[in-house]
Amino acid sequence: MRPSQRAAEAMRAVTIERGISRHAEGSCLIRFGDTHVLCTASLEERLPPWLRGQGRGWVTAEYGMLPRSTHDRSQREAARGKQGGRTLEIQRLIGRSLRAVCDLKLLGERQITVDCDVLQADGGTRTAAITGGWVALAECIAWMRARNMIDLDPLTDHVAAVSCGICKGTPVLDLDYDEDSSAETDANFVMTGSGGLVEIQATAEKTPFTQSEFLDLLSLASKGIGELVEKQKQALA
Repeated sequence: MRPSQRAAEAMRAVTIERGISRHAEGSCLIRFGDTHVLCTASLEERLPPWLRGQGRGWVTAEYGMLPRSTHDRSQREAARGKQGGRTLEIQRLIGRSLRAVCDLKLLGERQITVDCDVLQADGGTRTAAITGGWVALAECIAWMRARNMIDLDPLTDHVAAVSCGICKGTPVLDLDYDEDSSAETDANFVMTGSGGLVEIQATAEKTPFTQSEFLDLLSLASKGIGELVEKQKQALA
C-alpha cells in the first residue's frame, strides 16, 4: 500500500476552480492533493522583437514557488537576483506544452503569458502547472472570442501532465512528495486529450528501468491524463 493509502493506479484528489483572479483574462486554482498551484493567463498586445511582423502570436509561461510552499522557507529568487535552473527548465516545459496545442497564427500578433505560482507543494508541481495552465489559457482565449478579438479557437486540443514512478518495485500513478523523494524511477508525461505525446521526462534514480516497466508507466499516465482532461472539461463547462 502506498503512503497515501491509494491504489497504484489512483490519482490524488484533483480539483480545478477557474475564474479565481479578478484581473487576469484567464485563471484557475488547481489542486493535486496537497499540491496547489495558481495559474493566470495575461493577454498583451505585444510580441517579443524576434516575432514581430510574422503574423502570429506567442504563448509563454513563468513558474515560481512561494517561500513557504514547502516545509522550510526558501528565499525568493528575486532576492537572489536570478532564477534557478529548475525554475527555468519547468517554465520552458510549461510553455512548450501549451504551444503544442495552440495555433499561434490564429492569435494574431499578441502574447499570452501563463503564470504558474505554487502556493503549496507536495510533489508534481510541474504537472499541476501544465494541467491548470491549459485551463487558464482556454479561459483567456474564451475572453478574447467574447470580445471578437479572434474569430476561431486557436486551441487544437487539451493538454495535461501527470507523474508516474516505480516505488518499491511497483509502477504507480501521480506521485506525492513521499513517493517522489524515494522512487526508484521518476517520470513526467505530457499528453494531449487525443493521446498524443508532447514530452516525456523519465529518470532512473537507483536501478535502471526496463522497457516493459516504461510501458507500464505510459499506460498509467494515459489513464491519468484521461481523468485530468475530464476535469478540465468540467471546469470549463
